[in-house]
Amino acid sequence: MAPHLPASAAQTRRKTALAVGIGNFLEWFDFAVYGFFATTIGKLYFPNDDAAVSLLSSLAVFGVAFLMRPIGGFVIGSIGDRKGRRWALTMTVAMMGGATTLLGLMPTYEQVGILAPILLVLMRCLQGFSAGGEWTGSSAFLLEHVPAHRRGLAGSVISSTAALATVAGSLSALALNAGLSEEALNSWGWRVPFLAAAPLGLIGLYIRMKLDETPVFMEMREQKAVIDRPLRAAGRRNVKSIVLTFFFASVQGLGFYYLATYVVNHLSQTVGLPRTTALMLSAVGLTLYACLCPFAGALSDRFGRRSMNIIGSFGLALIAYPAFALMSGGGSFQIVLAIFIFAVFQSMVSVTTVVMLTELFPAQTRGSGSAIGFNLGLALIGGPGPFIAAAIATASTDKAMPAIYMVAVALAGALVVLRWLPETRGRALGLTEKEPAGIAERSEA
Repeated sequence: MAPHLPASAAQTRRKTALAVGIGNFLEWFDFAVYGFFATTIGKLYFPNDDAAVSLLSSLAVFGVAFLMRPIGGFVIGSIGDRKGRRWALTMTVAMMGGATTLLGLMPTYEQVGILAPILLVLMRCLQGFSAGGEWTGSSAFLLEHVPAHRRGLAGSVISSTAALATVAGSLSALALNAGLSEEALNSWGWRVPFLAAAPLGLIGLYIRMKLDETPVFMEMREQKAVIDRPLRAAGRRNVKSIVLTFFFASVQGLGFYYLATYVVNHLSQTVGLPRTTALMLSAVGLTLYACLCPFAGALSDRFGRRSMNIIGSFGLALIAYPAFALMSGGGSFQIVLAIFIFAVFQSMVSVTTVVMLTELFPAQTRGSGSAIGFNLGLALIGGPGPFIAAAIATASTDKAMPAIYMVAVALAGALVVLRWLPETRGRALGLTEKEPAGIAERSEA
């Protein structure tokens, strides 16, 4: 059995998990809210006689955030390697909270003309920039505080809060749509969820500013091992790890976007369910996924990251099409069962991705290297997934056919991981084979 932690160590871990969870929740809450209000935002910021043009313009602005993610990941990841994990993570939550709050305060096209969509694009760029450093920065910050035998369980905080935030964002938007008239919704109601980011962001910022730097980065400072150009160093020294990250992050990101975004559209547009019903069933499925993540993390602590990621990726490749075929039957039980089956394997991929982002890279280039592979995978493969799936659904009479893109990406990722990914469980995260003080003293079984 693991020994009891000193009170200070246990408190630090709880505060760290809380700080990481709030920032991650904020990022994905915004993701869900913007997507749900895309039609309203399109009318207010891109007025056009054709409603489809307004909607597409709003969705294009939504996509701008994905283009900014790699840039933000490169910059913020490098800052984390040079100035400290805490510094980078404080920066991301401040930027995300500020941009989301300002988005809720912005004037519309009717009020200020062309300036309105310009400001909208700028806010979405800032959100995408900060999001690019949040996921990988959160992984490093959280796991560099955690003993080796609990990293998988701890990492599940990041995956679970992303799902719960999506549920919260979607349900809050649903409640506003149900409780307000169309006039009130277009006037001020749509702003409420964005403005809710203000207190959440301030709480996250306060907690993150109160945290200590990670033991790993403190060791780097003490040993004078911090390097000036970690991004360049990662590009030279960590090419294999970056490529591997690109593949397993692509599977992880695409699977989550299918769960968080495409399932709702599939149920409402392809299967023909009312939007409210589709959203509620999706929320149930995402909640089940959030509950599965800690179990997947604990299993990876016991059996290893590599084996769990391989099972999850091959599982997605095998069950994605049958799951969507089952989902397309239209029955509520069938739909939740299909989402649950998908979520079982997605949870394995998601949690192991979080942990491997930290374990696969050396301490000096961890933020930079993981950010390159992860954000390129999400921007190029994962992010466009819902749009590609929707295009496939439009072109095919087979309701399950949109799953084919998921099958192809998961299969490619699984084969790459099977061939080249080493086992990372138990790796020391510091500069030496031993964990730095503050982790090692808590990691022995």
